[in-house]
Amino acid sequence: MSFPENFVWGAAASSYQIEGGACDDGKGLSIWDMLCRQPGKIWSDNTGDIACDHYHKYDDDVQLMAQIGLKAYRLSISWPRVMPGGRGEINEKGLDFYDRLVDSLLKNNIEPWITLFHWDFPYTLYCRGGWLNRDSSEWFANYTKVVVDKLSDRVSHWITQNEPQCFIGLGHQTGEHAPGLKLGFADVLLAAHHSLLAHGKAVQGIRTYARTKPLIGTALAGVVKTPFKNSYAEIEAARQCMFAITMRDCWNNTWFADPIVLGRYPADGLKLFEEFIPEIKNGDMETICQPLDFYGVNIYTGQTVLAAENGSCAPAPHSESPPLTAMEWEVKPEALYWGGRFLYERYGLPVVVTENGMANCDWIHSDGKVHDPQRIDFHTRYLCECSRLIDEGVPCNGYFLWSVMDNFEWAQGYKQKFGIIYVDFDTGKRTLKDSAFWYSDVIRSNGRCLNNSL
Repeated sequence: MSFPENFVWGAAASSYQIEGGACDDGKGLSIWDMLCRQPGKIWSDNTGDIACDHYHKYDDDVQLMAQIGLKAYRLSISWPRVMPGGRGEINEKGLDFYDRLVDSLLKNNIEPWITLFHWDFPYTLYCRGGWLNRDSSEWFANYTKVVVDKLSDRVSHWITQNEPQCFIGLGHQTGEHAPGLKLGFADVLLAAHHSLLAHGKAVQGIRTYARTKPLIGTALAGVVKTPFKNSYAEIEAARQCMFAITMRDCWNNTWFADPIVLGRYPADGLKLFEEFIPEIKNGDMETICQPLDFYGVNIYTGQTVLAAENGSCAPAPHSESPPLTAMEWEVKPEALYWGGRFLYERYGLPVVVTENGMANCDWIHSDGKVHDPQRIDFHTRYLCECSRLIDEGVPCNGYFLWSVMDNFEWAQGYKQKFGIIYVDFDTGKRTLKDSAFWYSDVIRSNGRCLNNSL
């Protein structure tokens, strides 16, 4: 097992999940600030008001990242911290925070990968219609320019949006996430279309204004199907199933990826969604489809399928007691291999695993340490599949472990722990878990130490 010498070993987090400082230094409210005020929406009524207090402890946190040996850190920018009203006035104190954070990362030889939008939409703009307003794509383009003007002299890696399947589907259709809406499907698709326009305009803005040569991608949720058997029929069935749209929801790959990379909505989605599709104006698809440098994908689990008699696919038989994470997501290492392979074959872009991780049952043990062998085993198995992907010729250029530290896990609050750094949310104290020391060895050996696990 081996990884390329220039392979990017990273970890990730997002602004609302770790920063805290909800109203500090002129920051505006986000839709997540408002959802957390609604009783019963978040586990135990947790909020992100303080979270990991990364806003005040960022330099110490970067030192921990350096101790682990991270080569890259995927962070996100809080739109309302930079522009409290979402447009117009710039909050220089908020922008300076990211300026200092980038400098701290670079000082410690950690490459910043910036995600422009990881779900904390400005509340003021939500009150003007949010993603339902076509102007949202212009709002996002203007915000992008502000960030690029400030940071692109030192930042070259950019991700426009994180998981539109979730911030549109869970935020606007099922109501589990902010802004907590349960819209009709026509409005869901309208919001999705505007978010795709925002992506395209952001890519245009980065390429226009960046002061160093940019490498740009997005981070889509990987809805992965894996074959039951390693046969041609089973593989083709899994491929077909992975790129099919069969339900009137957002949980698929192609409704978002096809416009971004191929410049068109998928035919099966157009047929299934026909009566709900919003107006697509002249030039929209050309705006959405901008040249990208990599396909970022977040992969946690997958579904195994088998070939059906009619040439389609069907769910494969499964164990009565499958291995599950604390989120009750099935441990499915082969999802990283098949997901990466199928996405590369369809879209032709180098793959970057922008998130992969597991929620575990973690606490500080009586010896003062945090032992998380399940997480080590989880990542070992998934990284073995990542190596297999690379060995078979798929350009997979990086891996970002989710997450660098325990944080506010959206509707799950502080219940679920994904980090390799344990955070005591009462005191703010950080403790490196066993998995952090393990990941340090993986990075130092460029993955060669994984051979000892085979």
